[in-house]
Amino acid sequence: MTPAHQRPRLFEPLTLRGLTLKNRVVISPMCQHSAEQGLAGSWHLVHLGKFALGGAGLIFVESTAVEQSARIGVRDVGLWADKQIAPFKAIVDFVHQNGAAIGVQLAHAGRKAGSQALWEGGRALTMEQLHEAGEPWRRVGPSAVAAGPEWSVPDALTLDEIAETRQMFVDAAKRAEQAGFDVLELHFGHGYLVASFLSPQSNLREDEYGGSRENRMRLGLEIAADVRAAWPAEKSLFVRISAVDGTEDGWGLDDSVVFARELKAIGVDVIDCSSGGLSDETRNMNVPRGLGFQVPFSEHIRREAEVRTQAVGVILDGHQAEAILQEGKADLIAIGRQALYNPYWPHHAAHALGYDSGFEHWPLQHGPWLAKRAPLMEKLKFTDNSVKSLAGSGH
Repeated sequence: MTPAHQRPRLFEPLTLRGLTLKNRVVISPMCQHSAEQGLAGSWHLVHLGKFALGGAGLIFVESTAVEQSARIGVRDVGLWADKQIAPFKAIVDFVHQNGAAIGVQLAHAGRKAGSQALWEGGRALTMEQLHEAGEPWRRVGPSAVAAGPEWSVPDALTLDEIAETRQMFVDAAKRAEQAGFDVLELHFGHGYLVASFLSPQSNLREDEYGGSRENRMRLGLEIAADVRAAWPAEKSLFVRISAVDGTEDGWGLDDSVVFARELKAIGVDVIDCSSGGLSDETRNMNVPRGLGFQVPFSEHIRREAEVRTQAVGVILDGHQAEAILQEGKADLIAIGRQALYNPYWPHHAAHALGYDSGFEHWPLQHGPWLAKRAPLMEKLKFTDNSVKSLAGSGH
């Protein structure tokens, strides 16, 4: 095992206000579309709980709607009602019992509310399809501009409705506190409500919420300030943004630096740096998709706004993650789909980096069994390649 003074940066603790994360590995919010009436269930307990067993420092619940009609998909979780607190608390308790911190991402889908699950095609549902479910659905945005050809034209929010939306975020934050969450993240990216206010491509308003960049940032900054005031001072607040929204002449990286500075001044602790998603058009992405393709956004915002950042996007192994941290490009590493592929990613990264050669950091119910088997595996030189060879031989 690597001595403490040689500990990889990926496995150094990080203190955020009153919370000290045991490492820099974060499980990114990932929509599961598996809730009924916005209630987390057994699927969510197992889905999120396995990441705690897998060794992550911080685990985020998927995009969690602040209003029933603000869901991305019809079976998304929510915190718009008190009955949704207790199911989340059961998950929070399990994650805490297994050594990890847990956060929840609060979101309003805005003009992109109401879509199929990915395994159903992931397409926008028509308003007729949404109303067939017998639930109140309404797409809203800054202006009557659709998110793409498949999406219905949203209703432009009135000033009174904007005020009501701000209160929805505050109420959801208070419920998150009752559920025992350690961290809140506000979803201001991927073309959802606040992102649509930020971009000049979707925000055509002529009042105090439109026009200049200052005005277009107003709703996001107001929500962040409202939530920061309602969320306990000792608990951290993250904000996910699309550093570039992917549209021609849309929201860009320089805009994100200004926004990040303002969010930091309000009391936001970490900027979670994603990209794209404003509309069906994403041709103007600054970099092609590839390994760590969004890391340059995290690095730039971290340096220019002097704020902690979280890198996310095709980060596949421990060595890649460690290099990002060592080079000062991020403070936290978010793993998404790679954690679905390998829920024990943090443990395997620790092993690859020479930090946990003896399974010391695995759950007690797992580690001793693996340690007991280790000499045999070493003797047999039983590696992934040998498994493939064995499978290929027909044995």
